[in-house]
Amino acid sequence: MAAAEIDVKYVAHLARVALTPDEEKKLAAQLGGILGYIEKLRELDVTNVEPTAHAVPLVNVTRADELRPSLPHEEALRNAPRQANGLFIVPKIVE
Repeated sequence: MAAAEIDVKYVAHLARVALTPDEEKKLAAQLGGILGYIEKLRELDVTNVEPTAHAVPLVNVTRADELRPSLPHEEALRNAPRQANGLFIVPKIVE
């Protein structure tokens, strides 16, 4: 897609951005440059390259799910600004 084919007003509308006419011209040139780089990438031969989701392998870094003692109920409620019947009292946010 060439820069002339880019509907900058439509792209700005999708992004919920209000642009001045000068900003539209500048954005059209920038988007054209980005699309030019994409066209260069399409020239590369990637027939023997496996598709990847990440450039480097990722390993799950979460700890093992194991049973541990929890915070005692009284200690959890100790700093509560308001409590009643062993429960936290919070402001009502839904009418």
